[in-house]
Amino acid sequence: MKVLVVTGRKAYWIVKKAVGDDADVLLLDVDVASFVTPDLLRPISSLDYDLILVPGLSSGDFLRLEKDTGIKIRLGPKHACDLDVVLSHADIIEFSHSVPACQLLSAKKHEEAMKKVNELEFEAEYSFKLSNLKIGGKSRMKVMGEIVDATRMQRDEILTVARDFIAQGADIIDIGAAMDATSLEVINAVEAVSSLDIPISIDTANPEIILEAIEDIDMVLSLNGDSIKAVGRSIADRGISAVIIPDSDLGSLQNNIRLAQEIGIDKIIADPVLRPIGEGLIDSLVSYHRFRQASDLPLFFGVGNVTELIDADSIGINAILAGIAMELGASILFTPQYSAKTRGSIYELKTAAQMMILSKERCTPPKDLGLDLLVIKEKRHRTSEIKINKSIKAKAHKSQQDPKGSFSIDIKDGKIVATQGDTSIIGTSSKAVFDTISDLGLVSLIDHAAYLGRELMKAELSLRFRRSYAQDDKF
Repeated sequence: MKVLVVTGRKAYWIVKKAVGDDADVLLLDVDVASFVTPDLLRPISSLDYDLILVPGLSSGDFLRLEKDTGIKIRLGPKHACDLDVVLSHADIIEFSHSVPACQLLSAKKHEEAMKKVNELEFEAEYSFKLSNLKIGGKSRMKVMGEIVDATRMQRDEILTVARDFIAQGADIIDIGAAMDATSLEVINAVEAVSSLDIPISIDTANPEIILEAIEDIDMVLSLNGDSIKAVGRSIADRGISAVIIPDSDLGSLQNNIRLAQEIGIDKIIADPVLRPIGEGLIDSLVSYHRFRQASDLPLFFGVGNVTELIDADSIGINAILAGIAMELGASILFTPQYSAKTRGSIYELKTAAQMMILSKERCTPPKDLGLDLLVIKEKRHRTSEIKINKSIKAKAHKSQQDPKGSFSIDIKDGKIVATQGDTSIIGTSSKAVFDTISDLGLVSLIDHAAYLGRELMKAELSLRFRRSYAQDDKF
């Protein structure tokens, strides 16, 4: 395929370097590449090309010119340094008139990755099912989110949390029951989640609570030798799944599994119990490995035991633990995402589980999959060559009070709230909130406008990263 890349003066050498020998480069009479217009391209009608890529940020409509010339004119990437990747796909991707090529490629790779994940899950062998959810075998690791102390919550609170978990990607909802929970509280929690189309488990050491919930749940967590004796027969009669834990060492786990099997429980998941860092993490991983060598039963992997007990961003920890879990052949990744620092863990683990099934199928490390957990850092660092003209050192000056008045800015219920007097402007986009402030004539000084822009963007980032926000604090 013969490709022409068009650009402006400022980006010419960056484009030339990125393109190499893969395409021709045409320099147009414009400084900024994104200002390329159809009129500037008119003279190319006599050129012999299969595809012309214009800058990804171009806002012009090139469709009429494409029809007139018979040459495909499509949006290239937003950044010139991505041209090498884009051009390597020119023969297999139909580029767009409206979506920059880099975004199109990313979306295409994501779509293909998810299609493959779904195909692998559809074809996967499994140990058993919870409703229609495959557990074990070669199926994808499933993510369980625990609603901690659900029995102490009102029904609408439980539903709100459960729906949020499902939106993040939870495959199973676990109802965390307080030790002092009453029968009514247990029934209320179970019935609330039962209204949603998702398997339910209950996590409690109290046999009476298990028996209260047993008619409407799919799984019971944390069964040891004593609780198996107390409720095992009822679990077997109901045909629900049981997560078996050790009383002490790995040998006791194997004994408890045999006891459960003898009673008649056939949907068994083993939990050697993952320990926090500093309290036996490595030893517990060794136990998982030893168990996997001896048995092909599904494994329960309590990721939250690690993420909740370390003061570090959860995303990388969840990713690496999901990778370890995949190598151990784990079936369920468990998280309560209880503390502020672990919010979003369900989404992180779900994405990681999808990455790991692709990685395992390809027999490659979990990279270049079309899925990733890169949130702050970037896969490709973009460099730009800029020309510095007359250099002036930046200096701050004292701000003035805007005659139009000040704003208080905060976030609430997933939205930015900017308040001046009795007017509150609410939205999720810092630009939309500021544009509304400007349109209403509520700001008159450039200093104040710049300040609002900074604070509103901090508020938007706080929403994105599930952080709290405080006006004028460093982010």
